[in-house]
Formats: sequence, C-alpha cells, structure tokens
Amino acid sequence: MSSTNTAQQDRGADIARELTQAGRNAIPYLDHAHNPKRPVTLNTYRSQGYTPDRPLVIVQHGMLRNGDDYRDFWIPAADLYGLLIVAPTFSNEAWAGADSYNNGTVFDTPDGSPRPIDDWAYALVGRVVDTLRAAGVSRGKTYLFGHSAGGQFVHRLMSSQAHERFHAATCANAGWYTLPSFDFAFPEGLGGVGLSDAHLARLLAYPLTILAGDQDIATDDPNLPAGEAALRQGPHRYARAQNYLKAGRREAAARGLTCNWSLQPVPGIGHNGRAMSAACASLWFEGRLPSAQALAELAGNHVA
Repeated sequence: MSSTNTAQQDRGADIARELTQAGRNAIPYLDHAHNPKRPVTLNTYRSQGYTPDRPLVIVQHGMLRNGDDYRDFWIPAADLYGLLIVAPTFSNEAWAGADSYNNGTVFDTPDGSPRPIDDWAYALVGRVVDTLRAAGVSRGKTYLFGHSAGGQFVHRLMSSQAHERFHAATCANAGWYTLPSFDFAFPEGLGGVGLSDAHLARLLAYPLTILAGDQDIATDDPNLPAGEAALRQGPHRYARAQNYLKAGRREAAARGLTCNWSLQPVPGIGHNGRAMSAACASLWFEGRLPSAQALAELAGNHVA
C-alpha cells in the first residue's frame, strides 16, 4: 500500500473518531495526492438524530472563507432532518484569492498551463465524500450546496467533476457563471482547460438547481464581479442566474440534448447566505420553499 493511501486511511479513521459525537467540530483535512501543500478545514455539525444512513450535506462558503458560519446556517435544518453538515473551508492563507477558490486552482502551474482536472480544487470535495464513506461515517445520500463564491465553486465543480456522488446540487446567488460553451476560455466558459464534449453533456443532463434571490439585484456591491465577462452576463446576480439557465438551454438545443437545469427564484431575498441555506434545505427535504412569513423573517439579515 502506498504512503498516500495509508495517509488517507489514517485521515479517514481520524475523521470518523472526531464525528462520533453530536455537535460542531473543525477537522483538518489534507488532499495528500493532489494538493499536499494546501490544507482545508472541515467545519462540521453532526445532529443528534444523525446516523450514517441519513443525508450528508456538503456546504461551500462564500468569499469570506467562513465555512464555520455556513455550517451554522445549516444547523436548524440538520437538527430538523437528522443531517450531517460538512463545510470544506478553503482559507485565504492556503488558497489565496478567487483564482484558487472560486476558479478552482485550475492554472496554478509555473507556465500558467491548466492542471490535470483531478487536481482542481473542485475535485477535492469528491475525495472528502469518498473519505467519509470509506470511514463508515456516511452511506446515505449526499447533497451539495454553495452560496455566492460557493455558488461559483459548485457549478464549476459540476461542470468538471463526476456527478455520481451527489443526489442533488444547488448553486445559489453566484456572482457570475462559467458558461456551458467552449467558445469562451475558462472561467468565462469551458474552453482551453481540457474539458470535453462529454463533460458538457453530463453537465447539461444533471438536474442542477440555480437558486436565485429575486432581490439580489445590487449593481454597486463591491463584491459583485465587475469584469467585462461578468457584465456581459447581466448587471446583477439575479439577472446572471437567468442568463446562465438560458445559456444552458441554448447550448443543449444546439447539440440536440436536453438541459435538465431549473431556476428557482427565492422571493424577497437578496444576497443572504443564511436565508438561501434555509430555502435550499426546505426545497430538498420538504419539496417547497419556506413560507412567506419565514422568508420575511430571514430577509432582514444580510449575510454573505
């Protein structure tokens, strides 16, 4: 057995021990084979009702790199539905800037050429899921959610990585999108980084949910991507979400495929990670959005 495989098994056993008790935790994780110099922290919450056959929810944080906050946004749902929450947290120290997190560390090579797809930051999430499964921590369905920069991360993950692990995936309030087209270079599109027609067909076929607060319409937010490529997608996040769905449907039609994506507006909600987390949990586990009253109560706090 290789030293890398041994390290992964040891890490899995350590994580399993850490997750035997209910409550919050913060567990170091290192992707030994692919990103050995870039640790992440798994901010976790195991509900009292969780058993390994219950759902695992992977939560991707926003640009503040606040995986602990995003884990906490999901605690009410975890307690209600018996979930395990795991928020892989990419610190700015180890994963500096948007290129390392939002854009997946795709070009982190001495000559600026793209890395192998299995080395991208997005692939790390699947290996976390595999580690949890191998350690016996999770054998139920796995759900994937990301908000803001995490929404960018999630839809780019789904554009480039295998989907079999994920029962459902939702990208919420992304600042801009990687369009499902090879006509544009990554990250504006899928071109020039080793992705294939098969990757694109798989992405279009997946029932991806684009979750969009209908009040996420600020055009002067300093954290709203404002480059030319982003502005071509619309003046604000809500418009860009609609543009992404249209782009998917247009590309699918041109290829004779079906686009299985859906856009779910969230009434009265702006750029609010807590509210969008609650909306996603309700959609996944109740089949509907929270009530108008519940959304109104959530709308008051602007949380990225």
